[in-house]
Amino acid sequence: MTTYNFDTCIDRTNTTSIKHAFKEKYHVPQDVLPLWVADMDFRSPDEVCQAVEKAGAFGIFGYSSPKEDYYHAVIDWMTKRHHWTPKKEWLVCTPGVVCAISIAIKALTKPEDSVMIMQPVYHPFKNAVVRNGRKLVENPLALGEDHRFYMDFDKIEEQFAKEQVKLLILCTPHNPGGRVWTKDELKRLIALCLKYKVKVVADEIHHDFVFPGHEHTEFAPLNKEMQENCIVCTAPSKTFNIAGLGLSNIFIPNSGLRTAFQEEMDSAGLDIINLVSMEACKAAYAYGADWLEQLLVYIKENADYVQNFLAVNLPQIAMMPLDGTYLAWLDFSALGMTQEELNDFLLNKAKIWLNSGEIFGINGEGHMRLNIGCPRSVLKQAMEQLKAALDNR
Repeated sequence: MTTYNFDTCIDRTNTTSIKHAFKEKYHVPQDVLPLWVADMDFRSPDEVCQAVEKAGAFGIFGYSSPKEDYYHAVIDWMTKRHHWTPKKEWLVCTPGVVCAISIAIKALTKPEDSVMIMQPVYHPFKNAVVRNGRKLVENPLALGEDHRFYMDFDKIEEQFAKEQVKLLILCTPHNPGGRVWTKDELKRLIALCLKYKVKVVADEIHHDFVFPGHEHTEFAPLNKEMQENCIVCTAPSKTFNIAGLGLSNIFIPNSGLRTAFQEEMDSAGLDIINLVSMEACKAAYAYGADWLEQLLVYIKENADYVQNFLAVNLPQIAMMPLDGTYLAWLDFSALGMTQEELNDFLLNKAKIWLNSGEIFGINGEGHMRLNIGCPRSVLKQAMEQLKAALDNR
């Protein structure tokens, strides 16, 4: 088995990386450490790189469509990794999960219908609802005594009834909180969705990032009736750091919903699948498991490092315990800064670039999202810069 070295620092500054190479565009100092956009600073598995090279060497990049080996690779991964065997005909490929969410909103709802999101949450959810002319229903997640996010089921039911919600967009595992929802939580949510006839789009793009003591539960197979009223969004993009290749695997068990979804795809001209991305996906799912297992150990150690550093050196900053994902949610509210002041302090004093908490919605103020999918030396530098800036504040 190949041993991977995730400590290697790869210079991405002279590439097309949004995270690293466009500081001027986003009006941030050139010397900041970029720890914001949710891609990782690790090289993809060797087999994925080789698959991309092989596709390039062939030299013909014509119109392409998935063949049997593609479906087999995806379904085999879901079966072995997530204990769910979806049917081939349920699978629809899209250029990305965000794209799929917008398509699903148009396919499953009408203009002005109410669509719920649970905040704070990945900010494109809100954009997808609002920009497609639907009514946004913002449901606040509750903060437990263990400083993790929890679903407020009473509030969910109240809003389902009052706002006549037609669709829920669920982030599972949760971004930015890193919560891996339990089976019981999801079952309770499903019961409410069925009671109020609410369909669900489950964004499971981070489902491969789960740490010991936690288990990701696939949403669709939990309930047969719900399976016919949901769309499950998956992708190899976060897992194997190939988001730039643009491919997601969307599972839609209900043929009527699938037809509506496909019609919206066709109306937008999204009927061509990227040849290179398909080859990368097949290779990732066929050969990437060992790489992923080593990566998960490394990411967990990164999370533990940040948690321990803050507890010992900067106890005024709290990191939400991480069940999964490579995105840490940091609470800076004890510093007494406005969000604007906090953003300015981190960029211009600490010289670290994080995602500003308010973009994630309700209860995001005073928080920042930190991407820990990077070599530990980079995290150590970021934490030391943060400490030095606060010591000199």
